[in-house]
Amino acid sequence: MCEGVGDDCALLDCGERLLAITTDLLLEGRHFLPGVDPVSLGHKALAVNLSDLAAAGATPRAFQLALALPRADEGWLQAFCRGMYALADAHGCVLAGGDTTRVPQSAGERSAPLDGPLTICITALGDLPRQAARKRSGARLGDDLWVSGTLGDARAALACRNDELGPVPAHHAEAFVAKLDWPQPRVELGVALRGIASAAIDVSDGLLGDLGHILKRSRVGAVVEWEGVPRSPALRSVSTEQQQRCALAGGDDYELLFTAAADRRAEVEAAAAATGVAVARIGSIVEAGDGLRVRDECGVELARHWRAFDHFAD
Repeated sequence: MCEGVGDDCALLDCGERLLAITTDLLLEGRHFLPGVDPVSLGHKALAVNLSDLAAAGATPRAFQLALALPRADEGWLQAFCRGMYALADAHGCVLAGGDTTRVPQSAGERSAPLDGPLTICITALGDLPRQAARKRSGARLGDDLWVSGTLGDARAALACRNDELGPVPAHHAEAFVAKLDWPQPRVELGVALRGIASAAIDVSDGLLGDLGHILKRSRVGAVVEWEGVPRSPALRSVSTEQQQRCALAGGDDYELLFTAAADRRAEVEAAAAATGVAVARIGSIVEAGDGLRVRDECGVELARHWRAFDHFAD
């Protein structure tokens, strides 16, 4: 039996426990820029998969790595593996095979050979008790809406590179880049929320877009209170419009977005305290017909003219 198709992980029935499986692919030029620090890239390649396991409440056990490389570069590979293994060791997750190949070359505009894009694909495996299965379809009317950490800094890093934010102090720009290049998967929090959170997803494509997946699968609506959305001091230093664009629709945050019954607030806060991860209550689940609304501090609904990340958008 396989459950969870369309969730962060597929869940395979293994008797008393479920096997959680997830796959993420990172493509140079799409998910990361050429020349990025290979240590941080190794960390991030595994982190985005562990974040999916965290959303499912699974404990990481192993992962497989497939690499398509433009060329053999021993120094680059050593640095990449250093970042990847450091995170794997921190979560007791072992490399269990994979594959490596060379990317085909193609002719450029002047018939000069161009290396194809570096491609990284990781499949991560974890497990969890059968009774702790958590999917996107569990949100219920009246549930609180929570998110871990802070949102928007990763998108702000890209905005800085594209000169969309105007002058930004160097220490703020560095904070933005750190969140983009070194996401921290909330594995311990995901496990601590077993039996407490009713639904969960990791924020990879933007808060509102990923919340929309929960709402669709759970057949409910939601109200998000903008003032409750957690933002770093660095993000709060830019304009409100840019804060909203980055925090609500930016993506690449890899924080946990989850729902829980209102009478379980103390348990949510205890789980957060026990794992050392800040959480914020940002809204509530409402009737499906009310859709998804974002309100400001005065209760006025915000006009939304941004959209979540779309891999196939122009």
